[in-house]
Amino acid sequence: MNFMWESVILVLSGLLLLRIAGRKSISQMTVAQTVIMISIGSIIIQPIIEKSVWKTIVAAAIFIAALLVMEYIQVKSNAIEKMLTGKSKVVIQDGQIQYDQLKSLRFTVDQLEMRLRQQGVSNPADLKTATLEANGMLGYEYMPKKRPATVGDIEMLLNQTLPTTEDPQNLFTEAKTQKHPVLNKKQYE
Repeated sequence: MNFMWESVILVLSGLLLLRIAGRKSISQMTVAQTVIMISIGSIIIQPIIEKSVWKTIVAAAIFIAALLVMEYIQVKSNAIEKMLTGKSKVVIQDGQIQYDQLKSLRFTVDQLEMRLRQQGVSNPADLKTATLEANGMLGYEYMPKKRPATVGDIEMLLNQTLPTTEDPQNLFTEAKTQKHPVLNKKQYE
């Protein structure tokens, strides 16, 4: 019965400690964060074998504290951030895949294309830049002519193409004041 309570304590303390550590998914973790999380998982299982619940909780707390200190230092120092986490690397520049950069990252063209497809990008030539971020995610920016239209783009287009009316708040003023001929069915056939 003691075994069951110790397991419950370990699970709850593990959840609490990981909650303190943050909410990143495995794909968004840096190398340091992944090592810490794997270590915590290994530590949490130890008391079931060795019967030392409190030492396990303290050890896991030390790992979380180390993670929080590393993240704090990274916020304060670019050099430490670059050393611990790394920086993003450009893998596509002006629509051209940067093969030498992929090679240095040990990243294949097929892996890059898979990541692009997962983001809904079908042609690398449509991208101004694409970067492989430190957490393994792919960031990208479309070429100016390939970007999706924004609300601002559509408003600008409408302002250029719609006739101006005396009442800019009512787009239907022109339609209300002009008589339009009624079309019959034969004109459409």
